[in-house]
Amino acid sequence: MNYRIITSMLSILLLAAACRSDKSSNNKTSSPDRAPQSVTIPAFNRDSAYAFVQAQVDFGPRNMGSEAHKACKDWIVAKLKSYDLQVAEQNFPAAIYTNEVFPGTNIIGKINPDHPRRIVLAAHWDTRFMAEKDAKAEDRDKPILGADDGASGVGVLLEIARTIKDHPIDMGIDLVFFDAEDQGDNGGEKETWCLGSQFWAANLSAQNRPQYGILLDMVGAKGATFPKEAISLNFANGVLEKVWSLGQSMGYGGYFSNERVNQLVDDHLFVNQVGLPMIDIINYKNGFGHYHHTQSDNMEIIDRNTLRAVGQVVLAVLYKESVGAI
Repeated sequence: MNYRIITSMLSILLLAAACRSDKSSNNKTSSPDRAPQSVTIPAFNRDSAYAFVQAQVDFGPRNMGSEAHKACKDWIVAKLKSYDLQVAEQNFPAAIYTNEVFPGTNIIGKINPDHPRRIVLAAHWDTRFMAEKDAKAEDRDKPILGADDGASGVGVLLEIARTIKDHPIDMGIDLVFFDAEDQGDNGGEKETWCLGSQFWAANLSAQNRPQYGILLDMVGAKGATFPKEAISLNFANGVLEKVWSLGQSMGYGGYFSNERVNQLVDDHLFVNQVGLPMIDIINYKNGFGHYHHTQSDNMEIIDRNTLRAVGQVVLAVLYKESVGAI
């Protein structure tokens, strides 16, 4: 995605107004009446996650309207069902800035759908329709494979779903795969990005509403660094500090950095606007990687260790949260 940085104070004030005024309520992330218990955290299989990333890339670019996009959607749905999730397809018209309209689909998988305590994990599954940053002019109008920008987050979520099937958990988890995230206008309005999350957030039910969310975006590259991004800090600080502290205590401090960066336009922006605190785990260090929105966003940049770092930390958050140990 483009992730145009929001710098104006007006944008910050508008976002703050859209969120709940009671920030402490927004950042309440655990049940105080639950006595903490010990819990066994299952291992995250980095090879399985890598295979899930590879499988998506093997479809080819998953830009909207393509056969690969449809095939990948069907594959994700089938995978979730095979892990016993309750799956729904949330269809919406994705009107992108080029004046084209594509059929969009958010894929929603629920673990323990009736459980009152819930966390939502999210990633986008579409890929950019052009490689505008590519060094080769002849390749800039071609769609990208999106191994990191798209497939990596999906791969981690699918591996989490597979792991939980084998290691049941006493809480509800929603896995949301956003469509039409990466079809926006560089330098244009932020609303041209993240169309799927905008639709999901606008239609979020009050029933069994998640306590908070974790967004995974570009979480598979070699040498990745995940900073503390400003929207996450401002509107889901309790969640961010919990996740980063846990990640660092688990030995993943090389990934989960204390560096702070400006606000980035990503799916969590629009989720936070409706008062659901969501953080963004995203690779960003002095800008995005050299491969970002180029034809180099392929399997050569994907690192199993990065996938494991993110997946293992998120699993730890889930299982500790389920027993009130975090």
